[in-house]
Amino acid sequence: MSNEYDIIIIGSGVGGGTIALELAKTGKKILIIERGDKLPIEKENWNPREVFIKKRYRAQETWIDKKGREFRPNTNYWLGGNSTFYGAALMRMKRQDFNEVKHYGGEISPEWPLDYDDFAPFYKKAEKLWNVHGQRGIDPNDEINDPPYPYPAVPHDEKLKDFLDHLKTKGMTPSPLPLGINYNIPDNNSKCILCPTCAGHPCHILAKSDARTLCIDSISKYSNVTIAKNLKAHKLISDGTGKNVKSVVCLSFDGQETFSADIFILAAGAVNSAVILLNSANSNHENGLANSSDLVGRNYMFHTTSAMTSIMAHEAKAIFPKTYAIMDYYFKDKDGDFDFPMGQIQSLPAANGAYVEGQISHIIPHWVIPNFLSDWLGKHMISFMIMSEDLPKLYNRVTLTNYGKIQLDYTPNNLVGHRRLINKLKNALQGYSLGSRTMYEPHFEIDQMIPLLGTAHQCGTIKFGKNPKDSVLDINCKAHDLDNLYVTDSSFFPSSSAVNPALTIIANSYRVAEHIKERIK
Repeated sequence: MSNEYDIIIIGSGVGGGTIALELAKTGKKILIIERGDKLPIEKENWNPREVFIKKRYRAQETWIDKKGREFRPNTNYWLGGNSTFYGAALMRMKRQDFNEVKHYGGEISPEWPLDYDDFAPFYKKAEKLWNVHGQRGIDPNDEINDPPYPYPAVPHDEKLKDFLDHLKTKGMTPSPLPLGINYNIPDNNSKCILCPTCAGHPCHILAKSDARTLCIDSISKYSNVTIAKNLKAHKLISDGTGKNVKSVVCLSFDGQETFSADIFILAAGAVNSAVILLNSANSNHENGLANSSDLVGRNYMFHTTSAMTSIMAHEAKAIFPKTYAIMDYYFKDKDGDFDFPMGQIQSLPAANGAYVEGQISHIIPHWVIPNFLSDWLGKHMISFMIMSEDLPKLYNRVTLTNYGKIQLDYTPNNLVGHRRLINKLKNALQGYSLGSRTMYEPHFEIDQMIPLLGTAHQCGTIKFGKNPKDSVLDINCKAHDLDNLYVTDSSFFPSSSAVNPALTIIANSYRVAEHIKERIK
């Protein structure tokens, strides 16, 4: 393998994989560095006991929290990154999300340096190429001028009809959840069978729109692109002027390797991209590479998230219930007694015993729960994710200990609107089931340990902006302090909004790719 390239991309998830595929078309000599391997297609992909209890595919490393306690983050190091395990919800941020948004208690979600219209054409491209199914106009916050989704919304399971009708009687408007899956697409050999193993599992039949399937597999046909697996980027080396990155130092099973390039693109995830920059401190960048603002690693966000389950007397027989979201309370309580953002409610996949045991294993060891009980619960529950905006705070940050271990210092915020939204759902569930209870609330326990969903929506640690004093990247996601370093994962987010981040990461990668293609002409 050569050690000199035109472009080096660190990370192969939605940010790295998307921009890699776009730049592969330029003919430039490109190296993709991925610390993981190619995930095997095997029967265990769809085995919830292997995935959720044995954690077959989870990264083996541990991080520490602000109190120095170890935890095993829910992150996955494979070609295609965490997208291989995501739930394929591909939602646009709302127009107002790009503006300053006032939250309860005088809290502020900051304005982005670009607006919705700057991202709109790239959202459209992302929705088309990532096979997004949806329907405009039911979500009350949709833009009336946005084009239709490229594919119709995934139909709700017939067994959900009574429940969705019940929600409507409570004043809620279930809107189709935009999903990126290879389902019912003409002339595309559609594979998706709407099985219950979409979120959290790798797709055994490669029918999910993820970076592994849509990017890495497509990149393999380009002779000008090299994919280096099992290679962990450790630090970047700048030249004597401190204005350019000249090489990346990687760790492998065989020791240390160094690669050089003209342009570097960092897309290792909001935590690990920040870690690489902090590891790269030198005499020109004593606080870490690209960190003259002292913002690298700060403003860590991952959404204020709770999961709720409703236990019913009868079985919940919907096989694929992850088809709807409730956006009525996104920016305020539509019933008029709370004028601040609350967030969204999103359906979760059908559960089973192993899934239940895995989700609460951070509270109760799975071996304590009899299988017959967890199996019964799995068959009798409807589950939801309640997601509110996590606000950027300087003290919520990624740092490194003196011995190089990742430390995540985090304190929850913006909880009032979130709790109100939980209560909205609890009240709406009354009269439909035996009762409702909060099964686990990972966000509230973040200071004790990172739960399953804890790192899924990580963002914000290398924010972009116009002023080098209060941002790390410029509006093209190039580091203010360096002339050839870009970042295209979720690190660039100035705020988290309250929608799944994947589509915005993809759209931004297309946007940055256009800039880089102009630069290298």
